[in-house]
Amino acid sequence: MFHLIALIQKEFLALLKDPRSRFVIIAPPIIQLLVFGYAATFEVTDVPLAVYNESSGEASRELVARFEGSGNFRRVATITEDRQIAPLVDSRQALVVLHIGRTFSRDIHRDGQGTIQVILDGRDSNTALITLGYARQIVQRFNAAWATEHGFSGAPAKLEVRSWYNPNLQSRWFIVPGIVGLLTLVVTLLVTALSVAREREQGTFDQLLVTPYRPWEILVGKATPGFIIGIAEATVIIVATILWFEVPFHGSLLTLYCGVVLFVLAVIGIGLMISSLAVTQQQALLGAFLFLVPAIILSGFSTPIANMPPLVQTLTYLDPLRYFMVVVRGTFLEGTPFHLLIDQFWPMALIAAVTLTSAGWLFRRRMN
Repeated sequence: MFHLIALIQKEFLALLKDPRSRFVIIAPPIIQLLVFGYAATFEVTDVPLAVYNESSGEASRELVARFEGSGNFRRVATITEDRQIAPLVDSRQALVVLHIGRTFSRDIHRDGQGTIQVILDGRDSNTALITLGYARQIVQRFNAAWATEHGFSGAPAKLEVRSWYNPNLQSRWFIVPGIVGLLTLVVTLLVTALSVAREREQGTFDQLLVTPYRPWEILVGKATPGFIIGIAEATVIIVATILWFEVPFHGSLLTLYCGVVLFVLAVIGIGLMISSLAVTQQQALLGAFLFLVPAIILSGFSTPIANMPPLVQTLTYLDPLRYFMVVVRGTFLEGTPFHLLIDQFWPMALIAAVTLTSAGWLFRRRMN
């Protein structure tokens, strides 16, 4: 343990004395946190719709037909009971639920106005806002056509909106929690990817080989600084998300940090694999960015995974950031309990086990 602690101290000193490493740890997270927190926006291409039509009248059928024929919505489910709404929204099978009450058609004919309800998944606030705009346009067109056809002067259909998990549909509530995973991935991967490559480039790797350290001790010594820095980065961004950006946190810190630890371990394994294969720091940086770009795109940070082609959706299962995005957004906005996130925890643990084992094998092979 004394030898291991000495090696970890050496790694920290090497990181802090290297100007490039200091820059990677400090500057990019601050810049990206501000840029993404204030400037990032997204667009919507597809909206899964569930229809709960309790009215059997002509007006309700025409309104549903307008939603289905608009080109903006894709009907994925037909609801017959109230209790079917929550599972569809919670599981993200439906982003929008169109609820037409049983008296809608009668109210339009008798009173000249009926109420419909649109339930939105507020976790993706940007998509929800755009979807709400689509719904309002459809209702406005329905109102104009129905009023002209039946001689009404007012708006026959009144739209009532409810947004779950993000009542005000603030896009920052969706974007900023995702930055926890994004910046933790960037910093942890770069720190670990540069560790062994830096030793080879500076000519100190051969000196390390003649020390009494065993391969697993050197590997742990290389991984520990990245683990500590990754947890520290995640903590700083979580605190900034809650206190600076005022995103509400509804879940358990224990559940969130369980996800953080598993995610950081998975990223460290990938970073050590890259570092074991790279000869120079330039090669390590190229390898890290070669992984970073597709990992961020496939994570669901910017675009819904459900909108991706089937083959690409399959590739996302290899991305640890995909699972951590579900964990961090679930704990922040929904208060998702631990047992409902087990399906996200075990894939990250499996990726960590495979990558760390592979990194150890590659490391021993390069040492031999």
